[in-house]
Amino acid sequence: MEIKVPGRLLMSKINAIYGTGGFAREVMPILKEQCPNEENIFIVHKKYMQTENSINGCPLMSYEDFIKISSRDKNVTIAISDTAIRAKVSDQVDNDHIKQKNIISKTSITMDNVSISDGVIICPFVTLTSNIKIGKNFHANIYSYVAHDCLIGENVTFAPSVKCNGNVIIEDNVFIGTGAIIKQGKKDNPLVIGANSIISAGSFVTKNVSKSTTVFGNPAKILSKSSLK
Repeated sequence: MEIKVPGRLLMSKINAIYGTGGFAREVMPILKEQCPNEENIFIVHKKYMQTENSINGCPLMSYEDFIKISSRDKNVTIAISDTAIRAKVSDQVDNDHIKQKNIISKTSITMDNVSISDGVIICPFVTLTSNIKIGKNFHANIYSYVAHDCLIGENVTFAPSVKCNGNVIIEDNVFIGTGAIIKQGKKDNPLVIGANSIISAGSFVTKNVSKSTTVFGNPAKILSKSSLK
């Protein structure tokens, strides 16, 4: 079955990347490589629709029009780096009973006993080693890695080249900036990064980070007026 949208027809099997920013445009080539014979499109909330109906040669449509498509084989991957927005969009997608698809680069490496939930994006040259559990909507940007015995929550973002060493727990909605390093924890005492925290680019995290905290520097310390002096 083909589905009409402005200016063209779509095939019945449709994979949509939610978002049109830089990260979404970087992820689309991975999706096209992963699903070369399927319809791969961009979607956004209708208030963010552009005048063009395509981006980099791929169709663009509103999420509101996307959910009206009658096809049962529709998938969404949310390529929005802001963790809070991604969590909100994920809830909406789930409420609309649309499947969330994993996009995993062929150049990434996944080793032993790695559990990956839905809606995960694994970019080129990412390594996931062994005995890892990864929550929904995790983003691992290029050249990042997750080492052994780590637990990653939902809606966690790794910017490029994040190095997460072994025995680390990262709770939900954490953003980790480019080049940050998370020191290895211990088997009986893992290093914990609390929910809704931000690890600034280039930081070296050597101890636990409390919930809803921003840290920066080497070694990482809490961002405050006094720490900036």
